[in-house]
Amino acid sequence: MSLAHGRPYLAIPGPSVIPDRVLQAMHAPAPNIYEGDLVEMTFGMIPDLRRVARTAHDAAIYIANGHGAWEAALSNVLNPGDKILVPATGRFAFGWADMAEGLGLVPHIVDFGRKATIDPDRLQEILEQDKAHEIKAVLFSHVDTATSVRNDPAALRAALDAAGHPALLMADCIASLACDRFEMDAWGVDIMVAGCQKGLMVPPGLSFVFFNPRAAEAREKVTRVSRYWDWKPRSAPDFFYNFFGGTAPTHHLLGLRTSLDMIAEEGLENIWARHATLARAVWAACDHWASAGPLEMNLADPAIRSHAVTALAIGPGNGQALRRWTADQAGLTLGLGIGMDSETDPGGTGFFRIGHMGHLNGHMVLGALGVIEAGMTALQIPHGKEALSAAAGVIAAGRIDLAQ
Repeated sequence: MSLAHGRPYLAIPGPSVIPDRVLQAMHAPAPNIYEGDLVEMTFGMIPDLRRVARTAHDAAIYIANGHGAWEAALSNVLNPGDKILVPATGRFAFGWADMAEGLGLVPHIVDFGRKATIDPDRLQEILEQDKAHEIKAVLFSHVDTATSVRNDPAALRAALDAAGHPALLMADCIASLACDRFEMDAWGVDIMVAGCQKGLMVPPGLSFVFFNPRAAEAREKVTRVSRYWDWKPRSAPDFFYNFFGGTAPTHHLLGLRTSLDMIAEEGLENIWARHATLARAVWAACDHWASAGPLEMNLADPAIRSHAVTALAIGPGNGQALRRWTADQAGLTLGLGIGMDSETDPGGTGFFRIGHMGHLNGHMVLGALGVIEAGMTALQIPHGKEALSAAAGVIAAGRIDLAQ
């Protein structure tokens, strides 16, 4: 017998839980893609997307996942043979670098490991050594979804400025947008990429590239941009059809309109605080479980943890067994330990991730934590007690003030 029958809960770090309001908005007849309500609605969403990204500048929407946004961003500002610097704190920086290499770019990866943020002093040192300014861009993940490391974009901008280096600063915010605080303009980020399936709470299929005037100027120096990835017609279309390089993703746009309404209703500052509070409830439980067993959060310092995902180790084989138990026996799907394999655990079976992003509240987090504890008990994985009480205490204390 399984207790998994009922509404499933996808607690992976994206796709996130899709709100009923978004699903209902998408359950509609196909609209006219040339004129009328859909056209007006889409143009009206651009200012709202800018507000979520905290930028006054341009935005382009692509019918693609995050990898598509990676390629679009690179294709618009870099020429084959250009050198780029990629400071890495997990698997996804390596993925973006690989994408760049496939486009004929020359990435230099500086690996800061899986348990630390990018060191801005080291970044500044590398840039100062580049006297000829051969490095054209610095690519980084704001949040690496595999390790849950959260990097500091403002510190990286300060490093570029201190080095007097003109490289573009390009941020992957696929796992962080509308979850962790991100200030594109205030923090000096030139290009930001994101997807719709995490903090924006829409089924996978849309991605976004936000870019400022420095990036737009760089676009003019690129010798060739494919018609599909070119952000110029998408960011300032003379005909709606050009917004998407062809037929519009009609029903994704209907869902996105509703998700942006929900974000505006709650308020972005409140959304950041909600994510921070719920993340701390997860961490409180994990601290107690770790006190008497093999479970360990990937990051010891809460200051560098993402508020959208928590990466955990629990011993070879245990992560995989726990994920299968929670899904099969209780309807809770946890995230794989992506990119966390090692010589002692080649398949990464000792890791798992808890996604706590997007359409999420206290009872969902407490329910997920209860199922995880039930799984550890059923599988006889040692763990400390009072974890659920600790998490409930964080929820009971209420919203965390991010200004403190």
